[in-house]
Amino acid sequence: MISFIRGSLERRAENFIIIESGGIGYQVFVSPATLARLPQTGAEVKVYTYLDVKEGGISMYGFSSSEEQEMFHKLLTVSGVGPKGALGFLAQLTPRQLILAILSDDVKTLCQAPGVGRKTAQRVVLELKDKFRTEETLEQGEMWQRELSPTGGTDARFEAIDAMMALGYSRNEAGKAVNAIAAEGMTTEDILKAALKKMVAF
Repeated sequence: MISFIRGSLERRAENFIIIESGGIGYQVFVSPATLARLPQTGAEVKVYTYLDVKEGGISMYGFSSSEEQEMFHKLLTVSGVGPKGALGFLAQLTPRQLILAILSDDVKTLCQAPGVGRKTAQRVVLELKDKFRTEETLEQGEMWQRELSPTGGTDARFEAIDAMMALGYSRNEAGKAVNAIAAEGMTTEDILKAALKKMVAF
């Protein structure tokens, strides 16, 4: 497998790029989100990749980070989700937003991805939730050393979930509580306090 390609960005198209590396031009399909993070043509880039080999041909998909690449691999393990479908999820949602939606059973958010219906979104939640519970374990010491997000958003939600896990709640419990109360502009501390109150009220 080709894990990444480093070379000159020769072309930017609507849904793919061409990278020249070692005298070879590689066509790499990317999401609009990945394309937006890449520099202009002529610049050197490093793109993480996934090589899809089928009877009808070979296609390569690219990502701006290893985090996106890993999420893409996880999405491919879901029955009925192929490379184009997995790329569609990443075109609409960041890896962190996807994890948060999966852990909090937020099917509505997953349905924002192009071409994704409720049944597909439910399969993603069902088949990936346990994987994130076991694989996304974080060291508690690192949780408390992170700077609190001053403006809220996805990072603040994750920090609040991390803090709740450090207090003994499961990732699933914390994710549901945080997703139920978090709103734009809330800081990590605001979300944490409200989520804990919600848990106590249960």
